[in-house]
Amino acid sequence: MYKPIVAVVGRPNVGKSTFFNKICGKRISIVDDTPGVTRDRIYADAEWSGHTFTLVDTGGIDGKSEDAFQKDIKKQAEIAINEADVIVFLVDGRVGVTTNDEEVASILQRSKTPVVLVVNKLDNFEVEKTYEFYSLGLGQPYPLSVMQSKGIGDVLDAIVANFKERADLGDENLTKIAVVGRPNVGKSSLVNRLIGKERVVVSDIEGTTRDAVLVPFKYNKKDYALVDTAGLRRQRSVEKVSIEGYSVLRTMSAIDEADVSVIVVDGSQDIISEQDVRIAGYVDEAGKPSVIVVNKWDIKSKSKDEFIKMLKVSLSFMSYFKVIFVSALTGESTGQIMALVEEVYQNSSKRITTGLLNDLLQEAILNYEPPAHNGNRVKIKYITQVATNPPTFVLFVNDAKYINFSYRRYLENRFRERVDFSGTPIKFIIKGKGDE
Repeated sequence: MYKPIVAVVGRPNVGKSTFFNKICGKRISIVDDTPGVTRDRIYADAEWSGHTFTLVDTGGIDGKSEDAFQKDIKKQAEIAINEADVIVFLVDGRVGVTTNDEEVASILQRSKTPVVLVVNKLDNFEVEKTYEFYSLGLGQPYPLSVMQSKGIGDVLDAIVANFKERADLGDENLTKIAVVGRPNVGKSSLVNRLIGKERVVVSDIEGTTRDAVLVPFKYNKKDYALVDTAGLRRQRSVEKVSIEGYSVLRTMSAIDEADVSVIVVDGSQDIISEQDVRIAGYVDEAGKPSVIVVNKWDIKSKSKDEFIKMLKVSLSFMSYFKVIFVSALTGESTGQIMALVEEVYQNSSKRITTGLLNDLLQEAILNYEPPAHNGNRVKIKYITQVATNPPTFVLFVNDAKYINFSYRRYLENRFRERVDFSGTPIKFIIKGKGDE
């Protein structure tokens, strides 16, 4: 499902990062009174009134600043503006309209993207102080005090009111496969090899693929679509090349919309890079089944056992991974990729009967009882599966807060021993007495 993108923009020191953290419900973005602290775009998911969206925090735009980073900060903000479905423009109600505000407003007027103008720092909620901001030509200003959480609901209502219905990539009957990975690992060559046609531009120049490209095809009498995405670069590299910053959001959206992700890594390298781990981490957090495709195996640097050992260390958070070693250049083993894609998607679509679920749970409890608190053990009453893709299970217990991460991981491992969930994450939701 596509998640709308909401960019938070404005001049320095108007409370963008505080607003970002408040809406996301966690302290992600750095809050500091020093202008220019937020230089890169920072992403996090948020939810309001049944709408899930991606919030993007940006650096403050200051046309008069002599900061050497200001050019890149402005570029990053413009990337977010161009990609956003809705823009939140924060201004300072205590200071009033500034020339920097007018500069940002002129950029937003050219973008033609819906703008929610928010007047922050009105701790006494003086609505009359919003009136002068009508001069920016961006419609109704919304009063806000982030620090006191006043007016946040109205701002969020205005944001989601601007969301437009958007069709998912391709037809709903297609199983969509996002092909993701760092630049120049051979994603486009792999797509061409899989479909047997030169449908995607192939180049040794990093960043050739800029937007997600949907390539429908048939396999095993079923309809699929490959989503070839732009390569993800390290963040400090992204800030230097604006078109690639745009590509990061495109790639994230492609993963969110896809049914399966193919994570391509470079088998000619002797390390799993930090960015490889980040990409895999995003796929895991999105709850998508995946296949790790180690490409360029014709010029491998390690043995398969050594590479798998390296993957187990770097991707310890997704020990369920499925891996295949291929060469898009020679075609070695590429014919087996789709069989693995089908396998992990089927595993993600599994629904377990109530009888088997309870048997699995009782076996797990007999082998290792839930944690105790003040001498009293947590009692797990029953379990049910509430969703697939990924398989999601709800455990009803007498006190949810004492089911810790270790016990969740234990239950996951026990379930995986009995049911083939390879290649897909599985989720456990713990509900205690009184939880809805």
